[in-house]
Amino acid sequence: MKKTTSETKRIDWMITLVPLLLIVGLCVVFMLLPEQAGAVLSQVRFFFGDTFGVYYLIIGLGMLIVSIYIAASKYGNIVLGKPDEKPKYSFFVWGSMMFTAGLAADILFYSFSEWVMYAADPHLAEMGSIQEWAGVFPIFHWSLVPWAFYLVLAAAFGFMLHVRSVNRQKYSEACRPILGKRTDGICGRLIDLLAVFALLAGTATTFSVATPLMASVINALFGVQLNETVVTICILIITCVIYTTFLLRGFSGISLLAKACIYLFFGILAYVLLFGGSTKYIIETGLTSLGTMIGNFIPLATYTDPLRTSFFPQNWTIYYWAYWMVWCVAAPFFIGSISRGRTIRQTILGGYVFGVGSTIMSFIILGNYSMHLQVTGAMDFVASYLENGDPYGLIIAIIETMPCAKLVMVVLLLTMIAFYATSFDSIALTASCYSYHRLGENEMPHKLIQLMWCILLILLPIALIFAESSMNSLQTVSIIAAFPIGIVMILIVLSFLKDGKAAIKEREAAKKE
Repeated sequence: MKKTTSETKRIDWMITLVPLLLIVGLCVVFMLLPEQAGAVLSQVRFFFGDTFGVYYLIIGLGMLIVSIYIAASKYGNIVLGKPDEKPKYSFFVWGSMMFTAGLAADILFYSFSEWVMYAADPHLAEMGSIQEWAGVFPIFHWSLVPWAFYLVLAAAFGFMLHVRSVNRQKYSEACRPILGKRTDGICGRLIDLLAVFALLAGTATTFSVATPLMASVINALFGVQLNETVVTICILIITCVIYTTFLLRGFSGISLLAKACIYLFFGILAYVLLFGGSTKYIIETGLTSLGTMIGNFIPLATYTDPLRTSFFPQNWTIYYWAYWMVWCVAAPFFIGSISRGRTIRQTILGGYVFGVGSTIMSFIILGNYSMHLQVTGAMDFVASYLENGDPYGLIIAIIETMPCAKLVMVVLLLTMIAFYATSFDSIALTASCYSYHRLGENEMPHKLIQLMWCILLILLPIALIFAESSMNSLQTVSIIAAFPIGIVMILIVLSFLKDGKAAIKEREAAKKE
C-alpha cells in the first residue's frame, strides 16, 4: 500500500492529464461542430503552411546539416555512457527497434500508394513524366530529413540520459543547458505539456491513415464486406493486447517484437522483388530515382512555389516536415534510450544506414512494382485513383496482381499489426517516462503506469473511428503543434552543442590527469 502511495506521489499528474483532457475536449468539439471546427483548423493550417513554410523547410535542411556536422566532429566521439562502455544491443536488434519505433505501419501504406498520389498531382506533369519523378518524391519525403530529425534529437536525448545521467526524463530537461533554472519553472512545464499534447495528437491520428487498409485486407481475404468500423476496432484491440504484453516484458519484449516485425517486413520486400515479375525494372528505376533525388536534393528541400502555382510544397514537403516534427517527441527519446554504449557517430550513421536504407528499399520495391504495371500499360492505377480517390481499394488492386495474392495480404496484415505494436511500445514507454517528476536512468516506469498509457493510447483512436472528421481535424492540430515544437527542437540542439562541448573538455582534461 505504501509502495503504491509513494509511486502515486512520483507521478506528474499535470503533465499526464492536462494534455489528455485537452485532446479529449478537442475531440468532443470536433464531433459536435465538425464543419465549423474543420473550417477554422483548415484556415489555421493554411496560414502556417503558407506563411511560415520557409520556417519548416529551414529546420528540415538545418537538422540534416547539423546531423552531418555532429557525426563528423568531436561530438561524434562521445560515448553514450561510460567512455569504455560497449553497446547494450547488437546492431541488428538496435537497428530493428530504432526503425520500427521511428515509423509506424504508415510506411507500408505509402510505399504501395504514394507514387500514385504524386502522379495524380498536376505539379508532377510540370516537372516531367511519371517514370522520371513519381518514384523520386516518396524517397525524398521519407528518408534523409525525417531521420535527421530523429537522429539529432536521439543524440541529444541519449547524451542527456547516459552521459549526464539525469533523473528527469522529460522533453524540457534537454533544454536545461540553455534555459537553466527556467527549466523547473513555467517555461519547462509549457514545453512538457506541449510535448505530451503533440505525442497524443500525433499518436491518435496515425491510425487514421493505415488502419482502414487493414480492414480492407480482411474483407478482401474473406471475400465479404464486413462493417469497416467494427473490423478496425477489433484490429486496434488486438494490436493493443500485443503491444501491452510485450511492453510489460520490458526492453526484451520490445526487441523481440521488433525483430519479428523486421523479418516480416523484409520478407514482403524480398517476395515482391524476386517473384513479382518486375525485378529488373524495380532495381533500375529505384537506382535512377535515388540518383535523381540526391542530385536534386537541395532544390527539392528549398522549393517554396513562391507564386503558388501548384501549392505542391505546402501540400507535401512542408506537411511532411511538420508531421515528422510532431513524431520527434517520442521516437528520438526511445532511440536515445536504446543507444547506450554507442558513440554519437555510430548512433547517427547507423541510424542513417538502417533507418534510411530500410525506408528507401520499401518505397523502391513496393512502389516500383506497381509503377511498372502503370508505365507498361498493364494497369492504370492513376486513372482509378483519380476516379474514386480510394487509396485502400487501390492497394488491394495492386496486391491482387501479385502471385499468391492472398498470402501477401496475410503477411501484410501481420506486418502492419507488428509495426503498430512496436511503434506504440516506444510511444507508451516514452509517455510513461514523461509522467514522472523524477525517474532514474536505469529505472523503468511502474507497470501500472505503462498499462495506463497502453490503454489510453488505444482508446483515443477507437473513439475517433466513429467520427472521421474528428480524426482529420486532430491530425491538423498535430501539424499546427509542430510550429512551437520546432522552436523547442532548436533549443534542444543548441543545448546539446553547448553541453556536449563542455563534456568533451571534461574528458580531455581527465585524460591529461
